[in-house]
Amino acid sequence: MCVSVCVYMRKRHSPFTPSQQRTSSKLTALQILNPETMEYTGNKKILPNPVLLQDEELYKYLLDTSVYPREPEPLKELRQATAKLPNACFGTSPDAGQLMAMLLKLGNAKKTIEVGVFTGYSLLLTALAIPHDGKIMAIDRDRTTYEIGLPIIQKAGVEHKIDYIESPALPVLDNLLGEPKNEADFDFAFVDADKGNYWNYHERLMKLVKIGGIVVYDNTLWGGTVAKPEEVVPENKRELRRHAVEFNKLVSADPRVEISHASIGDGIIICRRIC
Repeated sequence: MCVSVCVYMRKRHSPFTPSQQRTSSKLTALQILNPETMEYTGNKKILPNPVLLQDEELYKYLLDTSVYPREPEPLKELRQATAKLPNACFGTSPDAGQLMAMLLKLGNAKKTIEVGVFTGYSLLLTALAIPHDGKIMAIDRDRTTYEIGLPIIQKAGVEHKIDYIESPALPVLDNLLGEPKNEADFDFAFVDADKGNYWNYHERLMKLVKIGGIVVYDNTLWGGTVAKPEEVVPENKRELRRHAVEFNKLVSADPRVEISHASIGDGIIICRRIC
């Protein structure tokens, strides 16, 4: 059976337009998300990491010229629905999504692992990119936000590709590895998850994804903070910055993959498994 895996965690780059990001940047405090209850403290939106392309006019040009005109209507609808949420910055940025869709098609992916669901933008773009007989195993600890995108996914006619599992990620990946038939059986993986577990995901994906397959990790530059001394980084970003720095160091030295570290969205590392 053709299967693709989506593992839920928190997204950090923003689906907002640059002008919306300017508005949100005026907020003075972060709203804190409780991952167990999906409730927030305070009344302010969660602030996104700044996109790495700091020139807002140039970023708007990129979106208006190359991304939005080619964005499928279901993805546009889901992006706009996500933008209304207080934690909308967890959504996949459309320019990063466009690159991911191209990678899926270039690799003729049918069985993929996506680590991160939220409202389902990355899940929907995967479902639209893979063939009709492809499948997506979507793993998410809480399907509350996924329910926002589900009607749009259904309307797009791709729900039949999705096998959704409400669960933490690592146990599901370990269960997959418990069956030898799943080793080297996936074509592609996308990880946008808890940063402290990126290397744990990587070790498992190096067994699940075939040689020649692609793994993409999101938020690897963490708003540019990875290049700054920790003492000048806002305190609320330091722990995740440390996770990103450590993962980048480890994966860059991993002889099992070829890599490209792309400064798109909040930074993505593209890995091609070679052994």
